Amino acid sequence: MKVAVVAVGQTKFGEIWDKSLRNICTDAAKACYNDATNQTDNFNKKNIDSLFIGNMSGGSFISQGHLGPFAADAIDLSGISAVHCEGACASGSLAFREAYHTILAGKSNISMVLGAEKMTDVDPSKVLNILMEAGDAETEGIVGLTFAGLYGFMAHRHMHEFGTTREQLAAISVINHKNGLNNPFAQFRNEISIQDVLKASMIADPLGTLDCSPISDGAAAVILMNEECVEKYHIMNPVWIDASGCGTDRITFHNRDKFTELNATKIALEQIKNQGIVMKDIDILEVHDCFTINELVALEDLGFCKKGEGGSFIEKGNINLDGKIPTNTTGGLKSIGHPVGATGVRQIVDITKQIRGDSINQLKKCDTGLALNVGGIGSTVVIHVLGRKV
Repeated sequence: MKVAVVAVGQTKFGEIWDKSLRNICTDAAKACYNDATNQTDNFNKKNIDSLFIGNMSGGSFISQGHLGPFAADAIDLSGISAVHCEGACASGSLAFREAYHTILAGKSNISMVLGAEKMTDVDPSKVLNILMEAGDAETEGIVGLTFAGLYGFMAHRHMHEFGTTREQLAAISVINHKNGLNNPFAQFRNEISIQDVLKASMIADPLGTLDCSPISDGAAAVILMNEECVEKYHIMNPVWIDASGCGTDRITFHNRDKFTELNATKIALEQIKNQGIVMKDIDILEVHDCFTINELVALEDLGFCKKGEGGSFIEKGNINLDGKIPTNTTGGLKSIGHPVGATGVRQIVDITKQIRGDSINQLKKCDTGLALNVGGIGSTVVIHVLGRKV
């Protein structure tokens, strides 16, 4: 059995002061329903029989837990199976993976996946503490470490071992901001330079403000169907899920064997290769650029360049829209924003649009795309591969 993404939608990402978590869930679902009407003329949302919501910390950010029925109520789907999935910043892609496997198992025919987070309703200092709940609170969080600090350590180690430069890291932000210029959903739609990144206020040496993704609100949604329903509802442009992988690693960063790679990425990568994926067939990447070093390491861990050569790979233009492997073509987390529970679903939205041919920065050739979503500092990594043909 094959499973397809048949409709997608999202809200604008950013500081959304006038809307609640309920509101943004509703808005993303409505956008997804509207897209469904463009893909078929005989689909009704009441045909959806399961719902999965990715959300990291609704209980901590806005004191709203029990998010399965909350989301179902918000989008008028009460009465169906509704499940909350949490995996830190990979919560959205875990929800997508659960929906995919539920349909594969024959337990659901049509599923909606929501990813949502409301982060700006609390003081920014509290946000940092909440996010660190995704790390080892007992040994690292307790001494004041943040994820910026941990990724800063990774960046320093990469620079020490391989000669990676600040300019090479800065280039990632420059490229992603350029890709997000025309994205109406992006939090930051401004072009920046290498010098802008280098001169920005330091957050956790060597990472400055413009090396870091922002605190954001937002939601994204997709609808999945099995093959029978794709045929039944005459879906015009389905995008098929070719593979799904999930890897985990030690939650305590200082106990890792290596500090310049994410072993969970390699575990998930091996899983998708075992499902028949050949990496040279990938046309587009969505990778997790919560910090610039994470995008660089992702390119290496996925095998698009050798370990330690990520900086020069980027400098040569390989991840540009016209490069060897276009990456984060609509702006990535850096430009679009990073409402942590929504990011994994938003990545699927953007790859789906590229494969369908209706992206804001449409590539000339895009038959297969890979999304890599990271939770914490690589304690959870989820990879999905989407393609045009069954």
